[in-house]
Amino acid sequence: MSGRPAPHPVLPPALRVPLALTAVLAALVVLVLGVRYSGDGEPGTVDTTVSDAVHGVDGPWRHVALAVDFLGEPAGSVLLVTAVLAGCLLLRAPRAAVLVVACLALTVGTATVLKSLVGRTIHGDGNLSYPSGHTAFATALALAVALLVTGRTGLGRTAGTLCVLGAGAAAGAAMGWAQVALGAHYPTDVLGGCCTALAVVPPTAWLIDRTAGRAAHRDTGDRSTGGGTGPDTGVVADRDSGGTAGHGADRTAEAGRP
Repeated sequence: MSGRPAPHPVLPPALRVPLALTAVLAALVVLVLGVRYSGDGEPGTVDTTVSDAVHGVDGPWRHVALAVDFLGEPAGSVLLVTAVLAGCLLLRAPRAAVLVVACLALTVGTATVLKSLVGRTIHGDGNLSYPSGHTAFATALALAVALLVTGRTGLGRTAGTLCVLGAGAAAGAAMGWAQVALGAHYPTDVLGGCCTALAVVPPTAWLIDRTAGRAAHRDTGDRSTGGGTGPDTGVVADRDSGGTAGHGADRTAEAGRP
């Protein structure tokens, strides 16, 4: 045995069932909204109501919205992800770092594919809007960080689920507000982006744990079967015993000679 502690799973066992149910419900929301607004270029009733209250912020709030939006742009997202990955490495949590990279890539990739499939637009035919990639990115990153915190602090099912979902909802709401306030997305685009992350991150975390567990099991099996010296020791023992027996026979024969 190496004596090293077992790595923390990125999806705590207590959270597997509630987050799996959340992922299924979120996927259904993404599907229903995608079908509802497929090929559409106009806001729905809910979009109009929410946008009227949020869109067109001025003064310092516009600067806040632009700053939040920057975190979803390429330059801002690179800075943000680099800081999170550095934190994972400082905490010696390489599996969490893998989760961050994998869930962001899969979430943003899924949102990009859905945009082409749904074909909803805003401010012209060339601006695909559903689901919001900025919101999906922010929600996925918050979920990954919250999973790391939950696993390290040992929170139970209820507290851990509230922590993870609360972090994802807060990040999604902040980025979603910025997108609607700046007129970049409809509110239903924001909801679709948040739900895309909720649908992608939990199964990604489960898959990472399962893959890492299998690799560790194979590694342990290889050490247990290949680390011993049974076959070589047996050969050496046979040679040694054979040689000893031969010398004994020679000495016996010599003793019997006149």
